[in-house]
Amino acid sequence: MQTKPIPYDFLTPTNSIARGNVTIEVTDALRSAIVSLALKPGEVIDKTAICDRLGVSRFPVSEALARLQAEGLVEIQPQRGTTVSLVKLADVKEYMLIRKAIEAEAVHALVKMQIPGLIEHLNNSISEQRATSDIGDGPTFHKQDCEFHELLFGAMHFVKIKTIIDGVRANIDRARMLISTPRRLATTMGEHEAIVDAIAANDADQAASAMRSHIDLVMTEILSFAQQAPHLFADGETYFIDR
Repeated sequence: MQTKPIPYDFLTPTNSIARGNVTIEVTDALRSAIVSLALKPGEVIDKTAICDRLGVSRFPVSEALARLQAEGLVEIQPQRGTTVSLVKLADVKEYMLIRKAIEAEAVHALVKMQIPGLIEHLNNSISEQRATSDIGDGPTFHKQDCEFHELLFGAMHFVKIKTIIDGVRANIDRARMLISTPRRLATTMGEHEAIVDAIAANDADQAASAMRSHIDLVMTEILSFAQQAPHLFADGETYFIDR
């Protein structure tokens, strides 16, 4: 006898969350599901099923979806329900430009700080990424990728920069997950390695250049993928016209 699949089984029931934190926890859980593509672009969201799975009332789920709408991750249409928003290429490109400008300048400043122990931590991160890349574990690599960039900002204690980057990360990361192939994992690891090599060589200009190149190459692959699968993007059919 076949077992009926559990709706939203990728969500973990909220067994014991402080009353004031329920909405935050539900928002984080749904955001993670959207970014990881467990909830796919264009997918209809069943609020009742989510409530049942998480063991919460409709209020925190509705509040969470409203917050995710403000982040551009879901679309709420009266009388028609809620869907996961399609990735918008124009937005991703703009977010990538923001990241490139900020992260290149940040890593340039980081080299000049010469923070003790940083190179060892970065090399450990590269080793972990290489091991994960070798087995093609996309979700784990994505987590390590984020930790690598956070390690750079954490070393500098640039809280405001991290806040800005975190604010645009969700939509960028969704697009990046769409191109998460074993080849892209290995390529990303190599790009990260070039950044670390430049930092270790105390070459601020090369570190900034390596960061810009890394972000540009990711955007190039996203655009290439979008040309092959335009239906996954809100502006996939129109973005490349007259470009």
